[in-house]
Amino acid sequence: MSFGTLRARHGECRYAHHPNGSDAATTMCGIAGFLRATSVNEPGDPGILRAMAAAIRHRGPDDEDVWHAGGAGFAHRRLAVIDPAPHGRQPMLRGDGRWAITFNGEIYNYKELRRELEGEGERFQTQSDTEVLLAALIRWGVQALNRLNGMYAFAFWDSRDKRLLLARDRIGKKPLYYAKVGDTLVFGSEIKAVLAWPDLERRPNLEAIHHYLALQYVPSPFTAFEGVERLPPGSFVEISPGEAPIAKRYWNLSAPVETNPAAKFDVAALAEEARELLETSVRRRMVADVPVGAFLSGGVDSSAVTAMMAIQSSRPVKTFSIGFDHADYDERKYARMVAERYGTDHYEEVVDADASEILPDLVWHYGEPFADSSALPTFHVSRLARQHVTVALSGDGGDEFFLGYQRYGACANMAWIDHVPGFAREAAKWTANAIPAALAGRRYIRGARRLLQYVSSTGLQRYEPMMMYFQQDDRLAAYGELLQPYAAVSSLNILQPYFQASSDMAVGAAWADIHTYLPDDLLVKVDVASMAFGLECRAPFLDVELMEWASRVPAAAKMPGGVLKGLLKKAVEPLLPAEIINRPKLGFGAPIEPWLKRDLFELAEGVLTDSRTENRKLFRPGYAATLLREHRDGIRLNHTRIWAMLILEFWFRTWIDPPLSPTAAPSKQNQQLSKLSC
Repeated sequence: MSFGTLRARHGECRYAHHPNGSDAATTMCGIAGFLRATSVNEPGDPGILRAMAAAIRHRGPDDEDVWHAGGAGFAHRRLAVIDPAPHGRQPMLRGDGRWAITFNGEIYNYKELRRELEGEGERFQTQSDTEVLLAALIRWGVQALNRLNGMYAFAFWDSRDKRLLLARDRIGKKPLYYAKVGDTLVFGSEIKAVLAWPDLERRPNLEAIHHYLALQYVPSPFTAFEGVERLPPGSFVEISPGEAPIAKRYWNLSAPVETNPAAKFDVAALAEEARELLETSVRRRMVADVPVGAFLSGGVDSSAVTAMMAIQSSRPVKTFSIGFDHADYDERKYARMVAERYGTDHYEEVVDADASEILPDLVWHYGEPFADSSALPTFHVSRLARQHVTVALSGDGGDEFFLGYQRYGACANMAWIDHVPGFAREAAKWTANAIPAALAGRRYIRGARRLLQYVSSTGLQRYEPMMMYFQQDDRLAAYGELLQPYAAVSSLNILQPYFQASSDMAVGAAWADIHTYLPDDLLVKVDVASMAFGLECRAPFLDVELMEWASRVPAAAKMPGGVLKGLLKKAVEPLLPAEIINRPKLGFGAPIEPWLKRDLFELAEGVLTDSRTENRKLFRPGYAATLLREHRDGIRLNHTRIWAMLILEFWFRTWIDPPLSPTAAPSKQNQQLSKLSC
């Protein structure tokens, strides 16, 4: 193992305008474009398209091109990861320009699809998955989406039928945003590209902000901007000029299997299946003509991916880890165990509170408020990885599909509450409500009150404290004039349809996470952080075959003996040190709690108690000061709420208040953003 440590401070196919194109298999990139209500392009359209592309230049630093005709326009930024020569340039055209596509992502089964299409008479000029996707859409239409295995977002235009198709992969690994501005539909890989449209007015979406405060992220299809939507995973929009966009599902994950209490499972056989599926998925994602590495946290998921990469690679795998200056958050010793076992070229970066200096960059790149504190280490590990590789594999999805989160265990352990008699539930509810507000914030009393609330609540209500960071009591105490209308609106309503898919509370919680937390938090976090540095991130656990298989495995088999992620641990046990298999799970979040008591207290106080912040009327006067004092003095742990409010205010000052261009690079904005705390 080589080791480095850093300390952080901070028919015929052609290409638009490219007659000499040849072959390229895969490009990761950023896309943008529009569809006008008329078939006439405006003289300024090329400039607008280039401005939209400039806003997401970081997603594809290798190349840029635009195309426009018949009232439609596409922009494309390219990051080449297979055959980096200028072969796979987009937008790509076919049929004398009748069809056009701009595509972000990769299709893992494109060779199989190509053979099938060739059997139906198609002929190809390149080896690219883009050309295969274009041919598939021409021949099979929307039904082609059901045949794809990959991560992707794309726009496909048929100039004769005047139909635009926007689509996103099944689980939401690649993003796509859109807005109707007058009679024009505008879309892009990031909100910044959409905001570059000159007539789009930036207005905060207060309902989305309400959900953000509860969840720490903005759930689909909402965004933080009025009139801008995120296309949900597994969905498409098919639209003609002037029509209103309506998202439709093309794929739904198989419903979770209910556990038969009398059923017995061959855990060893299931573990072998899981290992084989994961190995195949890892192999698919190691294909590239540029250096490939892995994010290695030291947890089971990333360690398993690293081990399988090392076994299948003829060269040492490059691995990347983040550590913290607080031991309770630092997993580097576990990452080193795996790195040493497999002889990886291992790189580390230690993050301390000074890493908060990148907050202006984070706020700019995410484009909307995003309070998951693990965005900080993800941003740092992406920057570190990009110094050495162009592609990195991650362990995302393992916890959701194999029941790895502590909250799933808590759900299973609370099943007894369903058998509590009604009179006892009422007594618990009365006692919880009788606790004086002055005492309810104290740590131990708050815990006792929460237990009483658990006993008196339904399954979904019991889940609220595990996932909601601004609960109803918090909202009533916090919300000012503008947010007050939403104080009684529970964000649990977003989770409810998925949560009720199973009578097993743990399964329902995982099902809700797969459809909300995973695509709208975790995958957004990784996509934005990695693409900020032109790094492609691939997630083997989110292969469609593996996801479908895992959804058919009952919870009792995934947690044999009540062991969280027991099936997956059994599957990868031969590959990993026992310390990795048996260690308790530690989240990837930053040590925001101690930082906000000391290192970041002055910053948070300066921003959140500033008159500029309080004049927004989002929160009650003095509420932020109370939170800060309670947290600093150890009266109540308020760090998640403080952090969410801090990020929200930074977002307002970055995207709503000033006339900053979304095309400006973060480095050019930092002089203004450094004044955020003023």
